[in-house]
Amino acid sequence: MSGLNRRDFLKLGLSIATASPLLAGGAALSKATGQGGLPTRTLGRTGEEVSIFGLGGGVKQFRDERRDEAVVLLNRALDLGINYFDTAASYGPSEEYFGIVVPKRRKEMFLATKTTRRTRDGAWRDLERSLKRLGTDYLDLWQMHGVAVPERDTTVAFGRNGAIRALEEAKAQKLVRFGGVTGHHRTDVLAEWLRRYPFETLLAVVNACDVHHADSFIKKLLPVAQERGVAVIAMKVPAYGKVLNPSAGVGMREAMYYALSQPGVANCIIASDSLAMLEQNVAIAKRFRPLSKTQLAQIEARTASYWQEAVFYREWS
Repeated sequence: MSGLNRRDFLKLGLSIATASPLLAGGAALSKATGQGGLPTRTLGRTGEEVSIFGLGGGVKQFRDERRDEAVVLLNRALDLGINYFDTAASYGPSEEYFGIVVPKRRKEMFLATKTTRRTRDGAWRDLERSLKRLGTDYLDLWQMHGVAVPERDTTVAFGRNGAIRALEEAKAQKLVRFGGVTGHHRTDVLAEWLRRYPFETLLAVVNACDVHHADSFIKKLLPVAQERGVAVIAMKVPAYGKVLNPSAGVGMREAMYYALSQPGVANCIIASDSLAMLEQNVAIAKRFRPLSKTQLAQIEARTASYWQEAVFYREWS
């Protein structure tokens, strides 16, 4: 899963050591690094320093009856220097598993969760339940999750008794520090949300297969986020492995560096379903340097022959 070895990486002309000084983008790396040398970036207007690699709570350990494994993974992630953690009210028992670790290590975590509810009352019920399950009295980031359909999502959420009202109330009561929006489809709908409310973050699909899609998040949505001053958190970076194709020269290293080099991207969340995978991914993140435009184009060229095989990532919520 970690991709090409160093010899192959150099052979393909993607070595970070020889990167062009002309960089493609991405938020600037902070001078200081987190625990264990994991680089950090400022998460946009929040002013918070977050690890460039965060842990997603949607992986099988957090969705299935594998509590002990989930707890070990969370603690190890913290020990490795990860401070950005993402889960959701709809991820089965995920929040409950986080809640075993959060009370003991809350100060080490930037904690994000999500709601799929679009009404004020429904969103409030999710928020109250999330806080209880997570074992905390506040969230760093509360995200409106899975935005895609104007009638179902936009109209209701921005209505008089919509979820945006709940977000505003939760911020006023200091139960939520920052607000975000997420989506896997319809860049036009997500762009409309960014224009209608001053979200601090956008969680969106960012990978080298997306760029070939007619409704590319990278081409159509990231510029809007930059225009609005919204920090981008990259998800579906390897699309559960579907973006990775070592024979084409795209491994986890290329996938992660590609996402983190996109304009406005602050960090990325990648699910790790084992300690070995977690440690591999952290090791890759520690060596990150932004890729040049030439290097990004090389990776995009390599995904052009198989990007449609990875299109299913647009369907995952």
